[in-house]
Amino acid sequence: MPRLSQRLLLTLMTVISLCLSLTAQASLFGKSNPFANDGPLPVEEAYTLTHDFENGELKLFWSMPDSYYLYQNKIEVKGGDNVEVGPLTTSPSKEKDDPLFGRVQVYYTQAQASVNLTAKGDSVSNTLLKVTYQGCWEGGICYPPVTKELSVGPVPPAGAMTASMPAAAVETASVVPMAQAAVPVSEQGRFAALLEGGNLALIMGAFFVAGLALSLTPCVFPMIPILSSIIAGQKAVTTSKAFTLSLVYVLTVSVTYTIAGVLAGLSGENLQAAFQNPWVLSSFALIFVALSFSMFGFYELQLPNAIQSRLAAMSNRQQGGQYSSVVVMGFLSALIVGPCMAAPLAGALIFIGERGDAVLGGAALFSLSIGMGIPLLIVGASAGKLLPKAGAWMDSVKAGFGVLLLLMAVYMLDRIVSTQVTMALTALVLIVSAVYMRALDRLPEGDSGWQKLWKGFGLVMLVYGVALMVGVFSGGRSMVYPLQGIGGGTVAMQSSGQVLPFNKVTSVSQLEPLLAQAKANNQRVMLDFYADWCVSCDELEFVTFADGRVQQALSDYMLIKVDVTANDDASRELNQRYDVIGPPSLVFYNTQGLERSDAMIVGVVSADEFLKHLTDFNI
Repeated sequence: MPRLSQRLLLTLMTVISLCLSLTAQASLFGKSNPFANDGPLPVEEAYTLTHDFENGELKLFWSMPDSYYLYQNKIEVKGGDNVEVGPLTTSPSKEKDDPLFGRVQVYYTQAQASVNLTAKGDSVSNTLLKVTYQGCWEGGICYPPVTKELSVGPVPPAGAMTASMPAAAVETASVVPMAQAAVPVSEQGRFAALLEGGNLALIMGAFFVAGLALSLTPCVFPMIPILSSIIAGQKAVTTSKAFTLSLVYVLTVSVTYTIAGVLAGLSGENLQAAFQNPWVLSSFALIFVALSFSMFGFYELQLPNAIQSRLAAMSNRQQGGQYSSVVVMGFLSALIVGPCMAAPLAGALIFIGERGDAVLGGAALFSLSIGMGIPLLIVGASAGKLLPKAGAWMDSVKAGFGVLLLLMAVYMLDRIVSTQVTMALTALVLIVSAVYMRALDRLPEGDSGWQKLWKGFGLVMLVYGVALMVGVFSGGRSMVYPLQGIGGGTVAMQSSGQVLPFNKVTSVSQLEPLLAQAKANNQRVMLDFYADWCVSCDELEFVTFADGRVQQALSDYMLIKVDVTANDDASRELNQRYDVIGPPSLVFYNTQGLERSDAMIVGVVSADEFLKHLTDFNI
């Protein structure tokens, strides 16, 4: 194995060993209760707040267990319109070199603060104050800021004598958590809080495990035929060479994805979305077509000589196994075919955007990308072991990957052409491939089981291809339900037989009247941020939103599909208004017309998870 490859392999193995040793800690951010018994306490138990109010002076007391601390500069008291809040006085604190905020003053075990309150006019019998504070656990968790309401009174006017105030006012004061306090926390919020804790080992482990989970989503699947075709294109491939090529590909994807994510977090611009334009997608689709023709072994299609020469040269460079070609494919895959938005990715980008810590956020993104690339390494290495080394079987395997690459080209074009065009192109590829697999031929006596198996696959491809083609001519617009047009079905046929009534908008000016209408009707709202190039968006539509229980739960909502496919100024304005990093993302409004930013969902969730989310956040 070349020296460069050995170094790359050593680097990856070191990262994997570190991350795998920490997967037990990473379960903290699984689907179960985020506060495990051996992990951090819920914020109410970690920081106990009591208060005393007498003669216009409010005294605040916090107590906390060992290994918990409270930031001095995060304590804040806000009064109502009828009360003036004086300067805040705090007890002596300790200096700490905090991984999040640098050198700051913090409190351990207990903290105290006081502030004077005066009424702006006559004495106020009762008023509500908002007390905000934030703390961290030394084990690696930084809680989001917490705000609580205190009911205190009476509040004297400025200069008044208050010595005779009844002590009962202190006894009747109560502490009431706000309706939108930090518990529960959205999944992307938990990952952002994990980064704020600054524990590098826990961060790398948690994001690596999250990457493994994301590797099973449809967004990563398109990379498998790309990598497999690279390996299948080798004239002589060994297991070590296949693994090395896979390693270079995965590392390139990871580095590219990390850099793109850091830049997106710092600038607020989604680089992957920027690459979803017709010229880029068409060029990448052309590359796939060129590679597929090389897999089939012919370029004598009636093309101009100049174009044939360029395609052949491009293909030969790829077949040669040059690492530079693999790097180029990995770079393009990360930006164009790469993963869709998910909660851990959103959490990292939120952290980078708010804190500006590109190093820690980038490390999390790299660990996430490596986790997502593990299945690609397995596929790549196994392909090198299982692929035939020579003979007719090798040509058949390469032809199979050629078909996959053609389907990848159609997948690219699907983002810029109509669904009917995608259905027709897919049908064409499947029907022609089925013919080559002898789906319509009668097998002679004595054919092997493998030949019968391939014919069976060919028949399945033929049936589905014909269904797609018939669907095109009957008005169908679904790759999942191609024949729905024959029975007079609707475009958005769902498994429950009902259609969710989404209103489509592409700009803020189109959105505002719908929100105003919903507020006037005391109606809840769900915004579904969607893009044609987002694979997970289709998964939400055809799986989660197809569930009858979900449709019943959303029956009294105003449903708005925010289409950001164009990625233009109007799309960016919509994204920035709701701090949406990319689709799919779901934003909710309550019946009073207030946005529930704490309840945002990023990425794909199952029907059960979606229903639980509505219950947990009371929306």
